[in-house]
Parts: sequence; structure tokens; C-alpha cells
Amino acid sequence: MTGFGKATGSAGSNIITIEVKSLNSKFLELNLRLPTVYKDKDLELRNEISKYVERGKVDFIVTIEQTPGARKSAFNKDVIKSYFEDFASLKKEFKLSSDDYLSIIMRLPNVMNLEKTEADSKEWKTIETLTRKALKEFNDFRLKEGKSLQRDFEQRTASIKDHLKKIEKIEPERIKAIKNRIHKGLDGLEEAIVIDKNRFEQELVYYIEKIDISEEKVRLRSHLSFFVDTLKDDDSNGKKLGFIIQEIGREINTIGSKANDAAMQRHVVDMKDELEKMKEQAANII
Repeated sequence: MTGFGKATGSAGSNIITIEVKSLNSKFLELNLRLPTVYKDKDLELRNEISKYVERGKVDFIVTIEQTPGARKSAFNKDVIKSYFEDFASLKKEFKLSSDDYLSIIMRLPNVMNLEKTEADSKEWKTIETLTRKALKEFNDFRLKEGKSLQRDFEQRTASIKDHLKKIEKIEPERIKAIKNRIHKGLDGLEEAIVIDKNRFEQELVYYIEKIDISEEKVRLRSHLSFFVDTLKDDDSNGKKLGFIIQEIGREINTIGSKANDAAMQRHVVDMKDELEKMKEQAANII
């Protein structure tokens, strides 16, 4: 199931942005993009994300930028000034003639403001808070999409039930039409052929029983109701819904194979069309 969540906050002179994006996948695939200084927090973040996300191809991105106008100088001016004062003191003490200290000072330790190599505890606390906020927004997005999917499923199951009702209205006439076709076929045979009417009636009953769809109708209704009930469960039921859809398809196919009637077959085709769309959507359910 697709999802998106974003949270932004500040820590000191930095703006922190966290984004969570996902595409559908059978498993949980996490891709974390973090600033170098927080690479050691990878496992901790993965554990936190897995509390909120069960399945999907998830991109988790942390971006840290300086606030506008808060550009940090490349030089550590306080250190340079301290070195310069020390050199000036040495010049006075040893009565040196040269004033060109800068070329020497720039080669000394700590004169450059290098990128930090250790995590800032306050900044990390902000990242943790923003992570939970982004993940909550991410789940709210998925929940909204899930409710939309639920409505779609309920409409399609209702449509299949409606087609089943129409099939039931056709069914009595279908049996009558089949009997008439068989009788007409027999009437066309040459009179010389002797037909055992008792045996014929037995065979006809056997044939009618073979094309009877009473059991399939009961099972199909049961599967459709079970599907809708499962949609309302709080548990993760993506695979379970997939199995129920398979059972629904099996009953529809059996009705189609027994139909032997053009009008009934049209309704079977429409039911299969609805079910195919349900299969496509079920792939997005966790």
C-alpha cells in the first residue's frame, strides 16, 4: 500500500526534515538515507519504523539544512585569534622581527570548522520526535487509503450479490428450457427407437442435479459475507482476504461451468470482472 508522511522541525540553527514514502511490496523493505553523523542510529531507526509499518517498500529520508542567514564560517576565528595573540606575545618576548604569523597559524590544529563527526544529543532528540510524527502522518495517509479501498470492496461484493440474485430469477426458466431442449431432441429421433421412459426420467433427474447450483450459491454468499466481515477486522488480513477471493472465484467458475444458459453466463462474466478488480486491489492490502 502506498503511503506518505512528512515532519519538519528545528534544532539550533538547523532545519530537520523527515520524509517517509512507501510502495506496495509483499515484505517490509526499508531504505534509510541519513546524514553521515547519524549512520550509527540506523538500527535504532529501523526498529522504530517497524513498529508502525508491517509491509511495503519504504524510503525513510532525514535531511538537515542550516537556516537561511545562519551560514557557519569555515574558520574558527576564536582559535585563530588565540594563536595570533600567542605569536604576538612570543615576538615581544623574543624580539622577533617578522609579523607573518597567518601562514603558520593556518597549518595549526582546530583553525578550520570541519563538519561535525559526533551526533548532537539535542538534535537527535528532535529527530526522534519528528520520526514519530512523520510515521503517524504516514499511517494516517494509509488508513485513509484503506478506508477508500474498503468502500470499493464493499461495492464490488454488493455487485456480485446483485448478479447472483439475477441468476436466481433466471434459474427456474433455465431448468425448464433445458428440459424442453432435451424433449425436442428426442422427438426428432426416428420413431423406431424405443425409449424407456422410467430410465429417461432417471437420467434427466441425474442431469438436472449435475447442473444444479444451489450449493454454489450458498457457498458464494457465505464467502462474500466472510470477506466483508474480514475487512472490518482490526488485524492485518491481506493474505486472508486473498484466500477468500480465491474461494469466491472458485464458486463463480463452477456456476459458470454449470450455467448452460446465455443470460446466466453474462452475469457470471460480470461477476468475474468485479472479482478481477478485487484481486488487483487486494494486492495493496497489508
